[in-house]
Amino acid sequence: MVVASPLAKPTTARADLVGLSRLAIDAMFGLTDVVEAMHGTIARGPLPFGVPAERRSRGLTRFVYQNIRFVTRLVSVGLDRVLPLVARLAGQQDSSQRRDALVAALNGVVGDHLVATNNPLAIQMRCVPASPLVTIDQPISSRVLLVVHGLSMNAAQWQRRGHHHGEALARALGYSLVSLEYNTGRHISTNGRELAEKLAALVAGWPVPIDELAIVGHSMGGLVTRSACHYGRLAGHAWLQKLRAIAFLGTPHHGAPLERAGNLVEHLFELSPYASPIARLGHLRSAGITDLRFGNLLDEDWQERPRRHRDDPRTPVPLPDDVACYAIAARGGAATDGLVPVASALGSHEDARFALAFPPEHRRVIEGCDHLGLLDSPAVFEQLQAWMTGPSR
Repeated sequence: MVVASPLAKPTTARADLVGLSRLAIDAMFGLTDVVEAMHGTIARGPLPFGVPAERRSRGLTRFVYQNIRFVTRLVSVGLDRVLPLVARLAGQQDSSQRRDALVAALNGVVGDHLVATNNPLAIQMRCVPASPLVTIDQPISSRVLLVVHGLSMNAAQWQRRGHHHGEALARALGYSLVSLEYNTGRHISTNGRELAEKLAALVAGWPVPIDELAIVGHSMGGLVTRSACHYGRLAGHAWLQKLRAIAFLGTPHHGAPLERAGNLVEHLFELSPYASPIARLGHLRSAGITDLRFGNLLDEDWQERPRRHRDDPRTPVPLPDDVACYAIAARGGAATDGLVPVASALGSHEDARFALAFPPEHRRVIEGCDHLGLLDSPAVFEQLQAWMTGPSR
């Protein structure tokens, strides 16, 4: 029996057309709300900072905006009826790399909205052997390597410039390679909880007994992995007893400054009644992106909290017990890889409650490398191979 790369998953033109049309209609409603709020606020005359914007216009102007919404609803109903007939002509086709990359990016930005609106473009979590771009032909192994991609990416994007860390490790160390596909716009804790369940099913259904499970997570993928370990432990899952090693590549264990900057800009816009409607556009950032502000892992880190907060809400979550954990950071300039600070990627924190206990020999900084460069860096692969050749608890 062999592990073979799956065929590119089929998709339908109908699903894509319906998904995109629904998203366009949602955008039209949202834009109408923003414009009406700005119109209503300006019509009220000069207002001081801190006064809320007028959410609805009045009189004839309000009637105009109501008609815009009514027409938009009619267009939405019409599209839902017509598109299936048009798409039937196209039928079913193999998904392309470009299409999948665009859908992955879209899920990263508004993936939570796609789920909430039952949009067919929402990515469903699944574990797949290897990836659509990897060709591995070797016996099923009792050693399994799972690779977990980062924000707005998909499993195929582990392959970069002809190199795939997972494939190279599988060939060198005898792993069976499995890739995770997931919607990166959902909350990290939501993905973590589901990944814990997926791993329980994977271990229970593997063709041979699994002796060793190892995980490599890039960027957000590392946070989803840590969250899965937490929820797997709470559920008493047996797969944690098989977990021997986790390698984190550029994982923002303590958040990323770019999301904090986005949160600040949104706050500044809301201070002005004239600019506050524009702040609603900042709400387009998905739940997954806002979780990157501090590196939230648990439901309680975001539940019953306002979306815009500047205090660190996290419950400290240590590295999983009895698992060899490794951290690789990139430094392209100053103290960051362009997205994630070195200290965050290495788990360092001035508050001892949040600091992650990576042994010094389990940390590595790759100089002259950026965040995506971690995916094809020869130095990263060599370090991963050295660490995983004989991971010990």
